[in-house]
Formats: sequence, C-alpha cells, structure tokens
Amino acid sequence: MPVVLCYGDSNTHGTRPVTRIGHLDRHDRADRWPEVMAAHLGPEVQVISEGLPGRTTVHDDPVEGGCRNGIAVLPAILHSHRPIDLMLVMLGTNDLKPRFSVTAWEIARSVERICLSARAEGVVDDLMILAPVPVVETGVLDDAFAGAAARQAGLSDHLRAAAARIGAGFFDAGAHVAVSPVDGVHWDAAAHHALGAALARAVAERLGLQAAEGAVGQRP
Repeated sequence: MPVVLCYGDSNTHGTRPVTRIGHLDRHDRADRWPEVMAAHLGPEVQVISEGLPGRTTVHDDPVEGGCRNGIAVLPAILHSHRPIDLMLVMLGTNDLKPRFSVTAWEIARSVERICLSARAEGVVDDLMILAPVPVVETGVLDDAFAGAAARQAGLSDHLRAAAARIGAGFFDAGAHVAVSPVDGVHWDAAAHHALGAALARAVAERLGLQAAEGAVGQRP
C-alpha cells in the first residue's frame, strides 16, 4: 500500500478562516484536503496528514513558539511514518510574516532544503513540492502578514525551479483554489474539496496509479 505524507501548516491542518486573533477552529475531518484526497485515491493508498498551524520552513518563531520550525522536527516525523512512498511539502506561507524578513527566492530555497533533508533520511522514495495559495492582506491577520502580498511575488516559479533541480514533482495549489476573503490566508471547505480532488489526480499519476470509476487509486 503506497504511503503519502502531507507535510504542511495550518492549511494542511484544516484551520478555518480566522475571525479573531487567538481563536483557531478546524474544519471537520471530511472537509480537510488530505482526507478529501484520500477519499478520491481510495483505500489502497494511505494518506497521513502532518499539518501544524504556524509551521515555517526553517525558522524558529520568536512570537508563537511551539516547535514550528519545519526542518527541526522533520526527522522524527519521517521516521514515525516510514517507509514513505511520496511526501507532499506545502510550506512557505508563514515565512511571509514580516518578522522573518525573507524573499520568495529564499523561501523556495528553504523548501528545497527540507526536501533534500527528507531525502537524506533514507525513508522517503519520492517528493512533490506544492506551491502554497497566495495570501491576501485582509481581516484579522492583516498585520500578521503585512507586506506578504509583495514578498510572495514569484514564489510559485521559484518553487517550480527548485522541484526541477532536485527531481521532485510540482503542483501549484494557487492554480486551483483561492484563500478565503475572511482572513486572506486560510481556505473554506469548498476550496479544501477542490484541492483534494485535483491533488488526487496529480498524486495518482506520480505514484503510477490509474483512474477508475469513483476513485483514482488503483494500480494499472
């Protein structure tokens, strides 16, 4: 049975659009994109969701704390779920916060470093980089992501180039869904369903599975 690990932040966790600071609610399990993707792939594929709100690529967060440095905790997560046939990495949104002062190119390089570190652990067969959905500066997270709209320019292209350099797959989430206008960062349930369905097709192709009626996760 192929194992797919989804490594990300709050949008992998399934956080609902935020209406007040400090209040984080979560979509029902069936409305989170990893679970939606799993349903489309079918029971022959095991999908593991590893999403943490606020997770960065390679940065300790001096404000929120909480072991949010994605590369620091990576080895333990990988070895907890080994062997892994395909690892999906969708990080970079939280790096856009002004306190980290990094460019889109640096974010892409950080994602590339995570992928190379995962490969070096020897428990991941294949990787796919997911370009995160572009943020919009609005709502209660406006100050938290001040200037992010400008800093994220070119991020998808940089991530595509990083994927090509290391032989990983690439998927542009922003080509399929948009952030909620409520907070400009998180997604509504409809977006999770749309992304899960689109990713199921991309993952099935990457794993060498073929489409079938009602599901895409069958071996040819």
